Amino acid sequence: MATITAKMVGDLRAKTGAGMMDCKKALTESGGDMEQAIDLLRKKGLSAAAKKSGRVAAEGMIAAAGNGQCGALVEVNSETDFVAKNEAFQKFAAGVVGVVLDQKPADVDALKDMDFPGTGRNVSEELTHQIATIGENMNIRRFARLESASGITASYIHGAGKIGVLVQLDTDKADHPKVEETARMLAMHVAAASPQYLSRAEVPADVIEREKDIMRAKALESGKPENIIEKILEGQINKFFGETCLLEQVYVVDTDHKVGKVVEALAKEVGGQVTLSAYERFQLGEGIEKKEDDFAAEVASMTK
Repeated sequence: MATITAKMVGDLRAKTGAGMMDCKKALTESGGDMEQAIDLLRKKGLSAAAKKSGRVAAEGMIAAAGNGQCGALVEVNSETDFVAKNEAFQKFAAGVVGVVLDQKPADVDALKDMDFPGTGRNVSEELTHQIATIGENMNIRRFARLESASGITASYIHGAGKIGVLVQLDTDKADHPKVEETARMLAMHVAAASPQYLSRAEVPADVIEREKDIMRAKALESGKPENIIEKILEGQINKFFGETCLLEQVYVVDTDHKVGKVVEALAKEVGGQVTLSAYERFQLGEGIEKKEDDFAAEVASMTK
């Protein structure tokens, strides 16, 4: 029986794009014959994955998982929204976010090296397997994980996985039902209001100066006297913080209060300490440049 080396498996993977375990099985079945192993993978549809890797994957879904103190989000992309509705795709995304929650990877590369439950493959190999099986390019784009040592995290998924949110509340009253309820409502607020920062203390100084420069230029152009421009800027920069900082946003559930005041009121109601300490918000495909098909150009090229 031929000895299957790691180099042989690596070479076959490079030629076909199939997963490491699938390559090893094919080489074992073919007695180490590379060409026969390629044919075996092609017959199983596994060698097709590499050909799909160049396609733009900007659809897909955001998946969430949590266990009270910990919460995780993962964005898994596909080429089409149709595949995002595929049960196998959704099961894969759920498996990936479970790995993030349980195994605490440092980054996406580390995540891909971790075991994918129940398959004998790691996450990267399972991704390749799913690409070949489903027939579209797929990609694990990013993930987030929050954990509160003395509190809770809450997740919210909006629009069948189009937006995903995590919110972390640090509190000594984590078992109070009102805390969990409010955390989830705050997650819904983040989905709707899309804050850029948690508080004004997190806004970079250069961002503030850029906003002030724009505001100052507009004020001067409108003919406002220079001696009142600084007063105008103070009001406008506070408005900017109110729009972009979570704790200063008007709470979408109760527009008479700001988020920070809602958290303060919660602390009084439960008789303890409550701090909104972190959040994460993913919107599917944000920042990915989608390929736009030029149908007219395609028809013109065919008629030449």
